[in-house]
Amino acid sequence: MNTIRITALIIFVITYLGIIFNKLPFLNLDRKTVAFAGSVLMIVFGVISFEDAIKSIDFNTIALLLGMMIIISVLQMEGFFSFISQNALSYAKSPSNLLTIIVFITGFASAFLVNDAVVLLFTPIIINICRKLSLNPVPFLLGEIFSSNAGSLMTITGNPQNMIIGLSSDISYAEFMLYMFPVAIVSMLIIIFVLKKTYKDLFVAGRDSLSITPLSENDNALDESFSLKNMRLSLIIFSLVTVGFFLGKLVHLSVPVIALAGSVLILMFSKHSSKDVLKRVDWSLLLFFASLFIIVAAVKQSGVLNAIFNISLQQNVTSVVIIFVLSLILSQLLSNVPYTILVLPVMKAAASEVLWLTLAASSTLAGNMTVIGAMANLIVIEQAEKEGVKITSGKFTRPAIVITSVTCLITAIYLSVFAIK
Repeated sequence: MNTIRITALIIFVITYLGIIFNKLPFLNLDRKTVAFAGSVLMIVFGVISFEDAIKSIDFNTIALLLGMMIIISVLQMEGFFSFISQNALSYAKSPSNLLTIIVFITGFASAFLVNDAVVLLFTPIIINICRKLSLNPVPFLLGEIFSSNAGSLMTITGNPQNMIIGLSSDISYAEFMLYMFPVAIVSMLIIIFVLKKTYKDLFVAGRDSLSITPLSENDNALDESFSLKNMRLSLIIFSLVTVGFFLGKLVHLSVPVIALAGSVLILMFSKHSSKDVLKRVDWSLLLFFASLFIIVAAVKQSGVLNAIFNISLQQNVTSVVIIFVLSLILSQLLSNVPYTILVLPVMKAAASEVLWLTLAASSTLAGNMTVIGAMANLIVIEQAEKEGVKITSGKFTRPAIVITSVTCLITAIYLSVFAIK
């Protein structure tokens, strides 16, 4: 190996260790800033030029994330997430019913509002409700984690890897949802079944009915009281954006442009100042994704990972299986978003719609296998720990392995049918 390849490999390994463990020894860097540092080092040491680094960033993905984060920030400030949670959870009559509602509300919210943002906002609400009812919050939080990943599979805007895949493959929003909707629904049903079996003492038949006390503003640290009247205009804009995602090609607008247009409208007409809204945008997450694009481009250019990039895939059952196996292994080592970016060159070379859908399904569902498999997992666990609820690797892994294995197997069979057509 030449000097450039050795340098690229060292930076790549150190960077991904920092991403996996969310820190590097003796350095004041978290997961996002580790990625940023890695991308800068790739440029400084000549692995990739600054010009090529800028060209490697997929600004369509960055734009889509930015637009959705602005829209979500306004909805959050107006109490939308607390509103749908409280109204949905008020129908819970038993622990079993409560779990089902949490799984489906989280899943569908994640499909249209980006799963990382959904779990960030839902986690304290779920813990609060469980404490009021003297219930162990762990199984309900696990339901939230698994369903946020499974539900996010439903649409291109459900999670970051879907955004990257949707924009790279040019699959329409409607077509993507048509294929992935059944997978998401079946996966959520499997999640409910497995968690009820895992925690059967909690979800026994005949458990006394639950009576959920309405949540107050203080319980959820809301900026405004949550009512439909307060968020009416924002919901109209959000609805228009969602419809636009389905009809974008008819009006010759891309998904990122529609999201950005919606974010401008919601900033213009929101009763909250744009300054306060933009403070809530996770700018470090945008930096994280831009950095990942640069790192992967640098590694590809150096030729370090030619073994991966030289894999040849064709639309057949074997390729579907290969992608699922790669996803199950590499999503645990790298997390699913970095893994997705890493295999983009292979997928673009294959140019198969079914294989793009396979990558979306496998990378998302594989994220449920371990704590570090997906960003949403880490967000819930970190948020829960702040609230005094500890989800250990053992508690997570026991249902996670079963859920991931079954959902991946069923989905692989489902997509194999389309691969052989």
